[in-house]
Amino acid sequence: MNQQAPTSSPSLRRALGKWDLTAIGVNQVIGGAVFSLPAMLAVALGSWSWVAFGLVALLSAAIALNFAEAGSRFDGTGGPYLYTRAAFGRFLAFEVGWMTWFVRVSSWASVVSVLTDALGFYFPEFRMGWARGGMISAVILSIMGLNLVGIKQSSLVLNLLTIGKLTPLALFIVLGLPHVSLDALGLGDLPPLASLSAAALPMIFAFGGYEVIPVPAGEARNPKKDVPFAMIMAIIVVGIVMTLAQVVTLGTLPALATSGTKTPLADAALLFIGGWGALMMTIGALISTAGNNVGAALSGSRSLFALAEQGDIPKIFGHVHPRFRTPDVAIVTTSLVTLTLALLGSFTVLAPISALARLVVYGGTCASVLALRRQGRAPFTIPFGPLIPGIALAVCLAILFGATRAQLIAGGYALAAGAVLYLIATTGQRSEVKGQR
Repeated sequence: MNQQAPTSSPSLRRALGKWDLTAIGVNQVIGGAVFSLPAMLAVALGSWSWVAFGLVALLSAAIALNFAEAGSRFDGTGGPYLYTRAAFGRFLAFEVGWMTWFVRVSSWASVVSVLTDALGFYFPEFRMGWARGGMISAVILSIMGLNLVGIKQSSLVLNLLTIGKLTPLALFIVLGLPHVSLDALGLGDLPPLASLSAAALPMIFAFGGYEVIPVPAGEARNPKKDVPFAMIMAIIVVGIVMTLAQVVTLGTLPALATSGTKTPLADAALLFIGGWGALMMTIGALISTAGNNVGAALSGSRSLFALAEQGDIPKIFGHVHPRFRTPDVAIVTTSLVTLTLALLGSFTVLAPISALARLVVYGGTCASVLALRRQGRAPFTIPFGPLIPGIALAVCLAILFGATRAQLIAGGYALAAGAVLYLIATTGQRSEVKGQR
């Protein structure tokens, strides 16, 4: 099923392979959280935290399988936006596409600010004033330029950053496992329900990001096969890495739950590797953040491009550069909006929206899988009938019930803004059609 609307030449270049798509997903999931989350989970769940990581990885896999099945039906740009459009029509799809882009932009602004704060540890001048603004501008505009010159170049950098972030984590796990105390991993009494609930939402968010894999499918060589592969492989990689990182951290830092550390992996590496190990994890965190920046720029711009390609926003946002064959207007718009949010600090206001946004994207895709099955069997079909989509929808409801009042209100405002934008866009289209008669 090809949901791309007819477009004039030039078109996007199909250059991404299955491992390129996998790297996009890994980069978006493994950001800064894996380097700091172990301490928070140890406080909430104690020795059960490493088990919880494994269980949440399985729940995330249930959602990822829905993306894999839906993705096997399409070869256009847009991912979840295309799936909900085919299953439920333009309005719900617009909300999904709008929320996907909106969260990518605010997330990118947040991550680039974290990067400058990390550099500020060594160079305090980067934490404020013109130096901070200059660094943020340089990072965002450099990534914008990289995205403009070609998907191959962006993909190459993403692949290198993926290797760069996985290498220190792999060394941390391999060198740390022999030092793990099995007593520290022993399971005691089950944590209180309140603790489980408090930890569940941050963990589901920590595993989030794989949903961007199918967004640039219009630039993949064989998306109907490669998107399912990348979805499954990415969740396997991040599930193993994040669970074992928790095992090593918890098993080598017995006082992790009471330490108050904000750099648990670096602290653990200092113990069983030495000073160079702590430095390695610090550099790994910076590389991880950089990879997250590049991936957010790529997926965010393609989300905006998809809305224009399907005619839901002005066509100018679907413009393709004649030489580089990249969605140049969407890339520049996404980058400049991100730059504005980062410089003004507005991303902190937008952060609560991510809870409801993820629910909309996940829930829309999982529901689309069940609806699209009425149109025939997908090339990749999840086994066990409606069981796994049902489990995935239950996880989506858990996200909804686990969200705070502030998150729900912020997400509701974002959805309302999307509805207004949709109304403006469709009204403008109707007026344009009448004027042509």
